[in-house]
Amino acid sequence: MLNVAERALQLPEQPTSRWHRAGVTSRTERWLELGGYALVLVLAMGWTWTIIMAGMGRLDDGVATPASIAASLTSADGPTAAYLTDATLMALTGELRGASGKLRAQISPIGAPLEADSLPSGAHLQLESPEASGSDAAPKAGIWKVAVAIGNAIKPVTDFNLISIRPRSDKQNGRVGLYLLGSWPGESGRRVAAPKGAPVARYQPPSGFIEVTPENADTKVSEHFKLRDFLTHDQANVWPKYLVLDLRNVDKMELVLSDLASRGVDVSGVKVLSGFRTPQYNKGGGNTAGRAGLSRHMYGDAADIYIDSNKDGVMDDLNHDGRITIADSRVVQQAVDRVEAAHPELVGGAGIYPAAAGHGPFIHIDTRGYRARWVGGPGGG
Repeated sequence: MLNVAERALQLPEQPTSRWHRAGVTSRTERWLELGGYALVLVLAMGWTWTIIMAGMGRLDDGVATPASIAASLTSADGPTAAYLTDATLMALTGELRGASGKLRAQISPIGAPLEADSLPSGAHLQLESPEASGSDAAPKAGIWKVAVAIGNAIKPVTDFNLISIRPRSDKQNGRVGLYLLGSWPGESGRRVAAPKGAPVARYQPPSGFIEVTPENADTKVSEHFKLRDFLTHDQANVWPKYLVLDLRNVDKMELVLSDLASRGVDVSGVKVLSGFRTPQYNKGGGNTAGRAGLSRHMYGDAADIYIDSNKDGVMDDLNHDGRITIADSRVVQQAVDRVEAAHPELVGGAGIYPAAAGHGPFIHIDTRGYRARWVGGPGGG
């Protein structure tokens, strides 16, 4: 009886491990714990790899990417704007940003919807304006803020705009409002003989014009360029002004700048010497020497640029020979050649020019649709 009483009053043994009730030996316990740690480590590494690859845009279809993550947020209870980070917005609107990834605008006729094929199901772009009321199309000419809507989340895209243009029919007697544009070749109905090998569509009169005011002139169209940079250099006191701009050439110039930057060139001071030229200005404004009757400047897909990052008013010494000459323009032309080799859809002209009265050396870049290279005189491009 005493033995029975002692056993009844005896406290239970302290567990030697979390596995003691299963009868697991200490050796087996060590192997189970090591396996558990290894499994947690593998899962953590896999999740980290997925996040990194998604951020770099390196995952294939069917694997989690910013777009597919966004698509998963489209439940009725789902997202708030906090889920739409700047990185996600960049991924969702990447298609609109061109080959360079640096475009900051899309140019469209009034009423044309703002679309991006890369958006996931359930997501759409819309305009952020009381006048547009969440529409994906601009009701009138102007510059419109853009937002991405996914489920219940609406997040403005802070660095991207829709620019809707006034139709060419608004031009009467060569003017839109008080601003004189003149007439494009072929606008009267006569057929324009485009150069051999040129896409005929590139030599048609423009379909419309961007309205530029003192308030919107600094709107960015890409990382390095604003609307103001491409305005014709005339009619200084006439506002609004009107502009034709083809973003293909802006995209191409951004690619050229990226190429130069990858080779150690400081491109922060890029300047546009001449962008869009109205037909009337191209024919009779300023120094007209060397201007072609079908100048790409009239069609908005050409620009004369130079790089002045040291802010002395002329092209920088890009080839480091201690002089500022046309050879520095050739450094940029070599970048154009590399960009066109990688992006044949952006093929066009590249002409290098020496310094002249009023400006230093520069380079003309366009996207005319066929390859052209030349060395110009001091009259301009």
